Amino acid sequence: MKSVSTTVIAAADAAGRFPSTSDLESIQGSIQRATARLEAAEKLGKNIDAVAKEAYDAAIKKYPYLNNAGEANSNDTFKAKCQRDIKHYLRLIQYSLIVGGTGPLDEWGIAGQREVYRALSLPTAPYVEALSFARNRGCTPRDLSAQALTEYNALLDYTINSLS
Repeated sequence: MKSVSTTVIAAADAAGRFPSTSDLESIQGSIQRATARLEAAEKLGKNIDAVAKEAYDAAIKKYPYLNNAGEANSNDTFKAKCQRDIKHYLRLIQYSLIVGGTGPLDEWGIAGQREVYRALSLPTAPYVEALSFARNRGCTPRDLSAQALTEYNALLDYTINSLS
């Protein structure tokens, strides 16, 4: 799984060199932010159902056509699948917080997602709205410390950009 440490080591190895001072500083910065990332991961894990539900509701509110027959909010099965997908992204964000890199998102969430959504004719805008709501809803110190919220929001932004 890709993390800051594995990325730095792989780049140095590919270049046939030892990690440089700046490489090691990058790893050290990641380690120093680990406490904040783990705080965000823990809070997200405890509240993932509520965060996913609120995010889903925000997407439905912004895109009322999703209430039409055959759309994401038209029956309980579709609702559950859409909330499951949002929760999947949030879980991958949690994993990425834990490892300190975007590896879980890249490998299990982003790779091939556009092709899948296009093949299934699924719009990405509601997912973008749901994740944007989750990002904008976060508040310091109510929800997380400032650094933990920064780490969480950075991964939400990364995911949103991949869907846009």
